[in-house]
Amino acid sequence: MKVRYECCETGFFTRVVVVTLLVLFAGLMSGLTLGLMSMSLVDLEVLANSGTPSDRKHASKILPVVRRQHLLLCTLLFCNAAAMEALPIFLDSLVPAWGAIVISVTLILSFGEIIPQAVCARYGLAIGAKVAPFVQILVRICFPIAFPVSKLLDLLLGKGNEALFRRAELKTLVDLHGNEAGKGGELTRDETTIITGALELSEKTARDAMTPASETFAIDVSFKLDRNLMRLVLEKGHSRVPVKNLLTIHPEDEVPVKNVSIRRIP
Repeated sequence: MKVRYECCETGFFTRVVVVTLLVLFAGLMSGLTLGLMSMSLVDLEVLANSGTPSDRKHASKILPVVRRQHLLLCTLLFCNAAAMEALPIFLDSLVPAWGAIVISVTLILSFGEIIPQAVCARYGLAIGAKVAPFVQILVRICFPIAFPVSKLLDLLLGKGNEALFRRAELKTLVDLHGNEAGKGGELTRDETTIITGALELSEKTARDAMTPASETFAIDVSFKLDRNLMRLVLEKGHSRVPVKNLLTIHPEDEVPVKNVSIRRIP
């Protein structure tokens, strides 16, 4: 027979406290599911090695928890489902059945889904670091149930390899972090040019770095180094200017190559 508790009874306050704890627990599990599972291992390792002091501290605490992603996912989902399923049971002894449904849906939607996920999406790193020891305890408690399911997910979906960037993606990432992109990046134009140029080396050939002879600025060895020529050299702006000395040899003479005066390039 169902037991009902009236307001101000000892059992009533006990049930209210239990309902409150269940809602908070479900909200924490929901927020951590979004906050922790949205962090890739690559991002966490970058923060742990090169982030700010607080980010390095937080990332170092989270990394051991999220390395086995499927086990963590199963643990958080099992705990969240258990809390949400238990909530109507305790509410049913306080209010009518329809009231238990309305209140449980409202509490779960507001305090168990929307607010926790919004907060953890923004402060997931700090919150995850604070509750990392608690999450590890939950993983051990749910291990008999979560581990077989996580191994099945590993078998079907793989172990979730670290998502590394390809060269083209790294190039775009560097461009976005340049201060010219207007997104708050700290890289200067010269730095982005050097980095992107290095990333493109594997695709470059010698032809890409060469200038056609027809487009090369050069002066003849017989030119006089007067003001006009000096002005022309300065206008071109090159640090080095090739000087050409054409060989006038008649093909019918069949002059040996060793007899041709060729100056070595310094």
